[in-house]
Amino acid sequence: MSENNKKYDEVESEKTQFASSDTFMGKIKDATDAPPCLVVLIGPPAYTGKQYPLVHPESIIGRSVECTVFIDDRSLSRNHARFMVMGNDVSVIDMGSTNKTFVNGNLLPALTPHRLQNNDQIKTGNVVFKYLERGSLEAMSSKEVQEKVAKDPLTGAYTKADYLARSPELIKRADTLGEPLSMIVFDIDHFKKINDSHGHSGGDFVLRELGAIICNKMVRSIDYFARYGGEEFVIMLMGSNSRQALDVAERIRQTVQTHEFIYEGKKINVTVSLGVAERGTFEKTWEQVFERADKAVYHSKNSGRNRVSFAP
Repeated sequence: MSENNKKYDEVESEKTQFASSDTFMGKIKDATDAPPCLVVLIGPPAYTGKQYPLVHPESIIGRSVECTVFIDDRSLSRNHARFMVMGNDVSVIDMGSTNKTFVNGNLLPALTPHRLQNNDQIKTGNVVFKYLERGSLEAMSSKEVQEKVAKDPLTGAYTKADYLARSPELIKRADTLGEPLSMIVFDIDHFKKINDSHGHSGGDFVLRELGAIICNKMVRSIDYFARYGGEEFVIMLMGSNSRQALDVAERIRQTVQTHEFIYEGKKINVTVSLGVAERGTFEKTWEQVFERADKAVYHSKNSGRNRVSFAP
C-alpha cells in the first residue's frame, strides 16, 4: 500500500471515530435531558414495554382514564399509587389501594412516601414497572425501541399492531369522559397504477410523502394516526365531532390533491378517498366505528374517488 493510501485510510478512520463519538455524545446529552420514567415490565399485552415519563410534580397510576398513567387492568385500583417528583428525587405513595403497592417485593404502607432508586421495581396489582432515574441512558434506549416497534418506518404513522392495541383504550377513554370521538379512514386512489407506472420505489415515495403530510400538517398531538394496510390509513380524532372530522377530512383531500409528488423528475398525481364516522353512544368498540367509516370509503370510491363521504 502506498504512503498516500495509508494516510487516506488513517484520515477516514479518524473521521469514522469522530462521527461515532459525536453521535454518542449526542445520545449522552439527550439522556441527560430525559426525565425520570416508568417502564412496564409486566402487564396487559397492550402496555408491556410502554414508557411513561414523569414530567409533572405529581402523577397517578390507576385504571381510571383520568389517571396520568392509565392502565386498563382490574387488578389496579381506580387511583392506585401517586408518584411525587421533587427535583431529582422521586417518591411513590400507595393511595390505599385494594391490591397494595410493592417496591422490590416489599409492601408499602398506605399513604407513606417511599423514595425510589434507579432500577427499582414497583408492583401495583398485577402490573410491574421499572423505575429509571432522570438522565438514564436506558430510558432513552427504551424509548427508541418502543418508538421503532410502534411506528411504521416508511410513513411515520403508528403500525396496525399498535393501533389494534391502543384503540380499545382510546374508545374507553372517550366513553368514560363523555367526549366525542370521530374516525377518518382513507386510502390512496389507484395505488396499483402508481406502482405499475413508477415501480415499488415510486409507490414507497408516495407513501412516505403522504405520511409526512399527515403527521406534520393534519393531526394534533392528541389524535392518533396509523397505517392500517398497504395504502389504507386511519385517524382517530379525540374530542372531535362529525362536523370537525369532516373539516379535517376535506383538508386532507385537498392537501393531497394539490401537493406535488415529484419522483425522479416526474409528477405523480395522487388523490385519496375518505370516509368519516363519529362514534355513537351505543358503540363500545373501535371495530363498530371503523366498519362504518370503512363503508363510507367505499361509497367515496364508487362515487368517483377523490372525495369525502360521511357514515350517518
